[in-house]
Amino acid sequence: MIGEGNIVQLIGNFGFPIVVTIYLLHRFENKIDALENTIQNIANVVNNSIEKRK
Repeated sequence: MIGEGNIVQLIGNFGFPIVVTIYLLHRFENKIDALENTIQNIANVVNNSIEKRK
């Protein structure tokens, strides 16, 4: 995790827009991973339901 002191140093080194972009990409990555897991779980439930009907 990025600490507060590290954020200030990153902004000084790379600029505000780049730091914000990196931060948002990191957050989106976590949300996309959670969404992927949810979709996989739904697919498993649907497949199990289809198998039970056979």
